[in-house]
Amino acid sequence: MKRLRAALGSLIFLALAPGVVAGLVPYLLTRWDSSDPAELFVVLGAALIAAGGLVLLHAFARFVIEGVGTPAPVAPTERLVVGGMYRYVRNPMYLAVGAVIAGQGLLLGRPVLFAYLAAYFAVVNLFVRFYEEPVLAAQYGQDYARYRKAVPRWVPRATV
Repeated sequence: MKRLRAALGSLIFLALAPGVVAGLVPYLLTRWDSSDPAELFVVLGAALIAAGGLVLLHAFARFVIEGVGTPAPVAPTERLVVGGMYRYVRNPMYLAVGAVIAGQGLLLGRPVLFAYLAAYFAVVNLFVRFYEEPVLAAQYGQDYARYRKAVPRWVPRATV
């Protein structure tokens, strides 16, 4: 029953947070109007969107399966999530959303999305450093301290 609640909560949060950041806002900025970029950019953009989407779904699933909770601050996990993509980088969800936005910028040929991407990462970095990391340290103590020391925040490590 806990996992079912976690799955439902995660689906709602997926629609609200990444759905707005990587869906609604880019739509409002572009109306999905393309400038007809070169085919290479379209292919690269589509690949980034697909990869970002897969990583995002995988990360959300880890919260349900491994953490028995959601990524939403109002319904946190019972256990620290360190498996899957979290073995390589501490913030795969934020990176995945960034990949989707970058992919949209390439696919549509819309520079405004790259400006939005820069603003997104600036805000996310501040949120991670000044809210998320202190909360995780308080919630998970030494487990988080070890994890934080071993796994980089933004640039994935090559090996486990």
